[in-house]
Amino acid sequence: MKLVETLSFLVALCAAGSLFAAVNVRDFGAKGDGVTDDTAAIQAAIDATAAQGGGKIVIPYSPKGYRIAAPAREFANGRPCRAQLVVPPLRNVNLYFEGEMPCKLLYSYQVRPKEAVKSRFTPTTFGTMGMPNTCLFSDWDAPEEHDPSARPWSLLGCVEGDSCRGRFSATQVSIANLEFRVKLDHEKMYPTVSACNLQNVARVNIRDCQFCLGDNVGDTRLGKELQPNPCHTVGLMLSGDQNDNQVLDNVAVQGFRYGFVMGEHVVASYLYVHNCENALAFFDATHLSVIHHVVAQHNRRIVTTTEGRLFGHEPATVNVEIGSIDYEPGGFCKPAVSRLEHGVYDPGNRLRGSVKYHPGYGEPVFPVHGAKHFRVERFK
Repeated sequence: MKLVETLSFLVALCAAGSLFAAVNVRDFGAKGDGVTDDTAAIQAAIDATAAQGGGKIVIPYSPKGYRIAAPAREFANGRPCRAQLVVPPLRNVNLYFEGEMPCKLLYSYQVRPKEAVKSRFTPTTFGTMGMPNTCLFSDWDAPEEHDPSARPWSLLGCVEGDSCRGRFSATQVSIANLEFRVKLDHEKMYPTVSACNLQNVARVNIRDCQFCLGDNVGDTRLGKELQPNPCHTVGLMLSGDQNDNQVLDNVAVQGFRYGFVMGEHVVASYLYVHNCENALAFFDATHLSVIHHVVAQHNRRIVTTTEGRLFGHEPATVNVEIGSIDYEPGGFCKPAVSRLEHGVYDPGNRLRGSVKYHPGYGEPVFPVHGAKHFRVERFK
């Protein structure tokens, strides 16, 4: 939408007596037909909401999803960004993305061997990628980024700012009832784009959402499986150091090198992590983080601490209490990259706190590396 049209829209809101009225992406030209590139329309809705001082961005359900095809911007507002959809600098402004209905989590499942599908599972249950959620999907191929300290390319991201050690530029972003889906290249069999990077947002609240790949991690149709990812991709990256509150409720990730990347002040009720090389990666939690329950199926490492300055985060002590982890090790299933190697991987012994684990299915193995100051117990 052109600037004149955006200003006219804001004037109309003021005339209606509701400066903070919800903004609908359809009013800015988003089609949601799965074919049209909706990047510019949704970005216009974001910018208009920011210009009015914050509020809600409504994304109606579409059975085809909203295609985000434009390349990510390396810079926005003169600051590092690397996002296809950009949250602009927002001081004392709250931005709220809301889909039309809560997400059905991880309907796209891990690979089952052919014999397992035939003998134990219904083929229509596993290996099907429909569009049951309000979905933003990227089919853009990002340049490969192998530097672990670099900012990742992402579908949704925020520009880098100057506030605190997290370099915040935005005060608060909330997301509800949305699926963010990125491309799984069938030749490489790994993603080069992250789903959502909110490291430069001071407060993050996410409910009933998932962050996943645009295809199953390999199936009998593809005859391939997810491969180790040389790119440092993330499902959901939360705020950097010196953040405020980070609240997650009923959130799932699947298929990335890092599922969740998080630090302090995290309070999560239910997390679902699938087919990630590192499910929960902590860089710093000087202030206590608490996670009540995690379902972790077929992840190489479940609880980890970051190595080096991953994505620019300085590594430090991690104080975290994890109430329970219900997991499947995936020992007989593809992809091999998702088979459990460590339940807890903390070579620097930075973890402080505890976790209880429960093998919901498969061998009750939960190998621990390091973690001398972290209590690991089996749930009984």
